Amino acid sequence: MRHYPFSAVVGSDDMRLALVLTTISPAIGGVLVRGEKGTAKSTTVRALAELLPAQQVVAGCRFGCDPAAIDNACPDGPHDVTDVTTTRPARLVELPVGATEDRVIGSLDLEQALGAGRVRYEPGLLADANRGLLYVDEVNLLHDHLVDLLLDAAAMGRNTVERDGVSISHAARIVLVGTMNPEEGELRPQLLDRFGLTVEVAAPRNPALRAEVVRRRLAYDLDPDGFAARYDEAQEATRTRLAEARELLDGVVLGERALLKIAEICAAFEVDGMRADIVTARAAAAHAAWNGRDRVVKDDLRAAARLALPHRRRRNPFDAPGLDEDLLERLLNDLDDDPDQPDPDPTPTPDDPKDPDHPQPPASPDDPSGRDEQEGQGQPSGPQETPEPGHQDRTDADDADTDAIDTGTAPRLALAAAGKPYRTRRLEARGVGTGDAGRRSRAITTQGRTVGAGLEGRTLHLPATIRAAAPYQAARGRSTGKLRLAAGDLRRTVSEGRESNLVLLVVDASGSMAARRRMEAVKTAVLSLLLDAYQRRDKIGLITFRGAEATLALPPTSSVDTAARRLDELPAGGRTPLAEGLAMAAEVLRRERIRDPRRRPLLVVVTDGRATAGAEALPRATRVAGHLASYDAVVVDCETGRFRLGLAAGLAATMGADLVGLGEIGRDEVSAAGRTIVDTVKDRLSTDPRRKAA
Repeated sequence: MRHYPFSAVVGSDDMRLALVLTTISPAIGGVLVRGEKGTAKSTTVRALAELLPAQQVVAGCRFGCDPAAIDNACPDGPHDVTDVTTTRPARLVELPVGATEDRVIGSLDLEQALGAGRVRYEPGLLADANRGLLYVDEVNLLHDHLVDLLLDAAAMGRNTVERDGVSISHAARIVLVGTMNPEEGELRPQLLDRFGLTVEVAAPRNPALRAEVVRRRLAYDLDPDGFAARYDEAQEATRTRLAEARELLDGVVLGERALLKIAEICAAFEVDGMRADIVTARAAAAHAAWNGRDRVVKDDLRAAARLALPHRRRRNPFDAPGLDEDLLERLLNDLDDDPDQPDPDPTPTPDDPKDPDHPQPPASPDDPSGRDEQEGQGQPSGPQETPEPGHQDRTDADDADTDAIDTGTAPRLALAAAGKPYRTRRLEARGVGTGDAGRRSRAITTQGRTVGAGLEGRTLHLPATIRAAAPYQAARGRSTGKLRLAAGDLRRTVSEGRESNLVLLVVDASGSMAARRRMEAVKTAVLSLLLDAYQRRDKIGLITFRGAEATLALPPTSSVDTAARRLDELPAGGRTPLAEGLAMAAEVLRRERIRDPRRRPLLVVVTDGRATAGAEALPRATRVAGHLASYDAVVVDCETGRFRLGLAAGLAATMGADLVGLGEIGRDEVSAAGRTIVDTVKDRLSTDPRRKAA
């Protein structure tokens, strides 16, 4: 059965262009396709492989060596020009999310290495994908260290295995293509930057286009071969155009003015490092070749910047990727269609803003007209808000620390904005877990310090292996010579490191939390905890409760930016249904334990401990809290003021949870408090007369 044709894909022009450009110039560094589910991401990537030309390879080489460019370091070598060659189709290798490191980079046959003294290397997926496409669906769900390996191999063009005292290296010239759904979590900015191009895809909103997508898909499902045959002519035209663009690429000229404009654009968008400039230049050259030009022009710069820069503008996980199209057009406005044509004015003056030898800084995005800063100085640029009659600023003393009272009218809801997040102290689960590698709680993982030996692990534990094999040497007929090993003798290192957890945040959004502007501090603290969870590779869940019910604002996910948006939209007001919030937390934790039993949960309840919704609100909350005693938990006490009820402390005691004050969440605040205590003790000791006499 033939794949869905690349030429039959409806819409998704940016995605198809990005895939074409990185196929023309693999040095661009691959493509990351971000989009909602059901947008033909996987279909389009798989269809691209059929457009690639067949390859000549050395017969019998497991690494697909090119006979025209012999790899002298090939583990199956040495090869020479007399070797038999064969032809194979261009490869598309798919990497599953659950792949292990050994399956990706390859592994050594340890029985052969230790028993027979021979090094035998079993190639991995990187070897299979050499000179082809390596496709990673849901790349954001892949372990970070595997993503690092893939990106390093794509950038260097080689895969090197350094393990157990043996070094193996082979060619891995791959075009890396990753797809992801942002709702399931983001990649770290460092990893995003390593992808050359990125593109956002979404389902079309035009009913006619949607109908055409359905029509073509149904036709393909009924007769895949017949449907693909109808696009053979378009497929061949695209295949020919790709081959011609590859031939033309090395001759494309990137002139000085075009190169300067690329640097100007990257500087204006404040991207970090120089990778953006390099990728934009390569993509612009590939775009010119794709359009049959031998020189980079304005349209090439525009297309390259739109694909190479959006994902490099993210500074923290709460920033959404994107590009200011208006700013890009303003930066390109002073260019002709061909930026390297001679200037029509043969004698430009140094003050001429079009003089290429005296480039001018781009206009500020806040002042596109380039007006003098003094113009209108001191005058507001927009309409001013006029306070309503009788309005006055509220102070902390004006707010009552009470819940809304049922008066027959809807309670007043406050929508507070979170402040700037800060570094938090590490909240962690007790004991030692066995979850996936992360940065929060202690666990037996594949990375960390060696604490023992066992049958499972990442690397060989040689002393334990020898001890396991030693008692059986006589029975295996060994009198002298090499150690005789069996598969059951191999022992692996057991490492203790850190694991990622499920951090379930349960946030009180009732009227008592809105009092004294407390909700702003609460949202800032929760936002800081979200940032901390992102950095520690945790899954995040968010439950809020107010009025008469609790709401699962965000089911457990890795997408902390989605949690931040839900938090920002969270209003405060009404009564406090504490029991309902804790009951929903218990249900979410129960479901997640069934779904992922190895991932330990950490429950974080942000509340002042009050319960006012419904009959016997506080006793009900106490009973539900008792059911959560089996989970590791932290209660963040939000109660402030001189007179405190201490209800959060009682809740923490019932749950067997740690109690942390709202002001103690920040690491800096904790350090400052510790320094104050130390300084106080030092002052007392320095003024103690008994210490002076001594």
